[in-house]
Amino acid sequence: MRIRPVGAHALLLDCDDAEQAQAWRAELWHRREAGELTATEIVPGAVTVLLDGVPDPEAAAARIAAWHPRTAASGAATTEVRVPVVYDGEDIPLVAGHWNVDVPAVVDRLRRTEFRVAFCGFAPGFAYLTGLPPELAVPRLATPRTRVPAGSVALAGPYAGIYPAASPGGWLLVGRTDLPLFDVHTDPPARLTPGTRVRLVDAS
Repeated sequence: MRIRPVGAHALLLDCDDAEQAQAWRAELWHRREAGELTATEIVPGAVTVLLDGVPDPEAAAARIAAWHPRTAASGAATTEVRVPVVYDGEDIPLVAGHWNVDVPAVVDRLRRTEFRVAFCGFAPGFAYLTGLPPELAVPRLATPRTRVPAGSVALAGPYAGIYPAASPGGWLLVGRTDLPLFDVHTDPPARLTPGTRVRLVDAS
């Protein structure tokens, strides 16, 4: 892990992989909750963690360099969100082909997987969910759709994700949910925040 200054009051942690980034996100979140770190924002990325609003970046970098991250599963955000899903996405047969299984096996795998929010991006409230093994990574569509409906549950690369609002997108659609994922009038606005555990359950 490497620590770099970003501007006057921010630090960027460059990690070796996604697992390390998630572990550092959990560690920094814990340290902030314990009063050992001052940062306005802790923003994880695929292999980075950005600390913004750090009063003394040089001193903070020296402290962080002496810490050892706990597992990504620990830390402040350990809530589980159960997302009711109807598994009728038009790309499920494509996913089944990539996984070399039938469609019911794809659905069963998604039901049984405990996902975790690694980071958010792309659109407000869009969470990148990890939990599937690397060998089940799937490619994006060669030509993205111009409009993906809100609530679409989809896969791309090693991630699962749920579109919080209608938008263009090239992920493979496997299902849909009616669960609202982003509301500017709630705190926090996003239902799925980094570290949150997620289960894709059958819609009743």
